[in-house]
Amino acid sequence: MAERNYTRQLATIVSIDAVGFSRLMGLDDESAVAAFEERRDIIAESCSTFGGRTFGDAGDSVMAEFGNPIEALRAAFDFQDRIVTLNSSLDEPMRMPFRAGINTGDVIVREGRLYGDDVNIAARIQEFAPHDGLAVSETTWHHVKDKTAAEFTDLGELMLKNIALPVRVLIARRGGNLSPPPALMAAIPSVNGRQNVSPKGPPAIAVLPFQGDGGERDVGYMADGIAEDIIYGLSHRRWLSVIAKNSSFQFRDDTLGTRVIGNALGARYIVSGTLMRNDERIRLTTSLADVSNGRLVWSQRFDRALADIFSLRDEIGAEIVSILDKEVDRAEQARTFQVPWESLETWQLVRRGRWHMNRRTRGDTEIALEFFEKAYREDPNSSAVLNELAWWYFWRAWLRFGDSDDLDKVKQYSRKALLMDSLDARPHAHLGVMDIMRGRPASAVDHLEEALHINPSFAFAHSAMGSARLLLGDAAGAIPFFVETERLSPFDLYRFHNLGELAAAYSFLEDWPSAISTADRSLDLSPGYFYSRFLKIGALARSGRKQEAMRELAILMTRHPDFSEQRVRWIPFVDKAANEFLIANFKSAVSDD
Repeated sequence: MAERNYTRQLATIVSIDAVGFSRLMGLDDESAVAAFEERRDIIAESCSTFGGRTFGDAGDSVMAEFGNPIEALRAAFDFQDRIVTLNSSLDEPMRMPFRAGINTGDVIVREGRLYGDDVNIAARIQEFAPHDGLAVSETTWHHVKDKTAAEFTDLGELMLKNIALPVRVLIARRGGNLSPPPALMAAIPSVNGRQNVSPKGPPAIAVLPFQGDGGERDVGYMADGIAEDIIYGLSHRRWLSVIAKNSSFQFRDDTLGTRVIGNALGARYIVSGTLMRNDERIRLTTSLADVSNGRLVWSQRFDRALADIFSLRDEIGAEIVSILDKEVDRAEQARTFQVPWESLETWQLVRRGRWHMNRRTRGDTEIALEFFEKAYREDPNSSAVLNELAWWYFWRAWLRFGDSDDLDKVKQYSRKALLMDSLDARPHAHLGVMDIMRGRPASAVDHLEEALHINPSFAFAHSAMGSARLLLGDAAGAIPFFVETERLSPFDLYRFHNLGELAAAYSFLEDWPSAISTADRSLDLSPGYFYSRFLKIGALARSGRKQEAMRELAILMTRHPDFSEQRVRWIPFVDKAANEFLIANFKSAVSDD
C-alpha cells in the first residue's frame, strides 16, 4: 500500500456560507451565480490581505485557513463589512449576505486541503451566526478575547451534528464605535455552559413576530395579531410548551437565524412568517423550523380576501394552530426513533405509541397500547399518558360498535386526566365522544362545548360536536362544525370519518350531489370505510343513478361480506326514524321503484 503523506498542524478555519443563495437561484440563476462569484472574490482578497488563503469552494460556501486566529477574525470583519456595503446598493430581494464560523484547532493537511473535527466544527458553528455576522468557538475566543476590540455574546455549549462533544459558541461583532451592538444581540442570554434546547421531554415552541410587508400600518398590526393568536392557540395544546410573547417578540429581526434564536429562547421549534397586502387581498407565508437541525418542517401560504380584518385574523390563526400542532407532533414522533427502546422516557414513549397508533393497523394498534401502558407504569399521573389511553380505548370501542368495557376505560382515564389538568380540552372531548357512543348526544354537547371553550381550534372537538348535533336531528346545524374541522385539520389521519359524517348530514338534507361528492372524498382517504360507501349508495339511488349505486353495492359487499343493516341501526340517533331514513335510501338501490 502506498504511504499516505499528510501532516498535522494547528490552524484557524473560517467557514463562510451565502445566505439565501437557493432563493436567488430560483429568481435568477445567472445573477445569483454572478453575485456569489463577486462576493467570493471579495472574501478571497480579504483573507489574502490578512495572511490567509481560501480553499474548498463548494456550491454556496467557502473555507479559509489562517495561522493566526486574530488575523482570521480581522479578515472576517473586513469581508463582511465590504459585502454589507455591496449589498446596500442593491434592492432587498437581490442582496446576498454571508455568515461565517471560526474555529481554532488541530487539522490534517493533505494536498492543500484540510480535514478533521476542527474543520467540521467551523462549518457547524457558522450555522449559528447571524446574517452578515460571525460565530466563533471557545478555542478561537480564548486566543482573541483580550487582543481585539471585538465584543462577544455567549450562546453556551451546543451539541453540533456529528461532533461528539458539545462546543461553546459565541457571536462576535466589532467593538467600539464602529458597529454599535444591536438591541437584538443584547437580548440573547448566556446559557452558562449548557445547551438551552433540551433534547428530552416535551418540546418548546416559539412564535416570532410576523413581518409586515407593504408599508401600511394595518398590515403590521395584523401581522402581530396573527402571531399573538397563534401563541394563544398553541398555549391550549397541553403537551406543547409555548414561549411567552414577551420573550419571543424581542426577535423582530430574523437575521440571527432560527438556530441562534431558538437556543436563546430555549425552543426546539420556531414559527415565523411574512404578511403582505395587495389591494383587497392578503398573503401570509408562514413556516415551522426545527432548531436542533435547522431543517424546515413545514411551510404554507395563505391567500385571503381582506373583508373583515379581525375575523380573518381569527380564521387564519386557528387554522395555523391546528396544522402546527400536528406537524410538531409528527416531528416529535419521528425523533423518538433516534432513541433506543430501553432509553425512552415517558414523553418519548407517548410519541412512539402515537406513531404506531396513526398507522391504524391491528398490529400497530396493539404495539401502541404497549407503549402507552409502559408510560403509564412509569408515570400514572401524566395527563399526556392518560389522554392517549382514553383515545386508544375510544378508538377500539368505535371499531367494536360501542363496547361497554372500553367506554368505561375512556371515562376512567378521562376523569383522571381532568384531575391532573382541568384546563386540558382533550379529556372533555373524550368524555363527549363517550357520551355519543352511549347514545347521550345532549350530554355530549355539554362536554364538547367545554372542550371548545378551552381550545377553540381543537379540530377533533369540532367534528365530535357536529356528530352530536347530527344525532340530535340538527343536520343543518352540524354541517358548519364538520366544515370547520376540514379547515382546521385538512390533513388529519381521521379525516375520512369527519367527511363520512358530513356526507350523512347532506343526506338528511337530501342534498344528494354534496352527499355523493363528500362520500367520495372520504373513500379516497379510506376505501374500506363502510359508512361512507353505504351513504354514497343511498345518495346515488335517490339521484336516479341506479347502475352506479349497484356497482358501489358490489364493492361494499366484497369489502364487507358480513355487512348488515344492523350496523346502521346501531348508530345512536335520538330519533330512530333517522336510521330508517338512511336504510331506506340504501334499499332503494335494489328496489324496482
